[in-house]
Amino acid sequence: MRKILISGASRGIGKAIALKLLKEGHSLSLGVREKGDLFNTPLDPKKNNSDSFLVHNYEAIDKNSSKKWVDKTFETFKSIDTIIHCAGIFKRTNLLFNDNEMKDIEDLWKVNVMGPWILTKHAWKYLSLSNSARIIVLASMSGKRSKGNLTGYSMSKFALMSLCQSMRNEGWEKGIRVTAICPGWVNTDMAKEIKHFPKKNMTQANDIASICSNLLDLPNSSIPFEIALNCQLETSIY
Repeated sequence: MRKILISGASRGIGKAIALKLLKEGHSLSLGVREKGDLFNTPLDPKKNNSDSFLVHNYEAIDKNSSKKWVDKTFETFKSIDTIIHCAGIFKRTNLLFNDNEMKDIEDLWKVNVMGPWILTKHAWKYLSLSNSARIIVLASMSGKRSKGNLTGYSMSKFALMSLCQSMRNEGWEKGIRVTAICPGWVNTDMAKEIKHFPKKNMTQANDIASICSNLLDLPNSSIPFEIALNCQLETSIY
């Protein structure tokens, strides 16, 4: 069983992954902005064994928050061998953005790129001890191609894909394997305003959770770097 950090675990994809991995018996440390979001759910810390389950405050834009979470997790589990990065934000920022949207661009960079970077940095020494560590990153198809008027979001996800490649390069000899999961539309709150594409035809969060579970079972020799998930035809994937 693995000792896993999951960011963004209070909703959407992160929550679906946490629920599945909890049932499978892994030790989970969940990083969330509001612990109260998990109260009276299957991920309520009061309902789970504290020796193998931890809920900790995590703000992706706060590097001190990241360090405190990692330190507390290691103190509790005595090791860390997996990070699943699910925390992220979505902003509709166009190329010709308004002056008052500058903060949106800065937030996209801080949360979607620097958040995973800093969290990985703080946990790196523990991952390096495992010889079979995993880093799974919920990226996006928007990190593989720019589509529509989502310049700011796509920019952050392209940068995140570059970060994934760097983590893979740096961690390879230490047995750290990195996978970037790149879905299109996923049926979560982030896609609730999408009207032109039926929710039932979108990728479902539980299916991504199953993919993550499978990745944790595979040996180092069979870990894919990138998994592109298509709920609609993509004619230009680079």
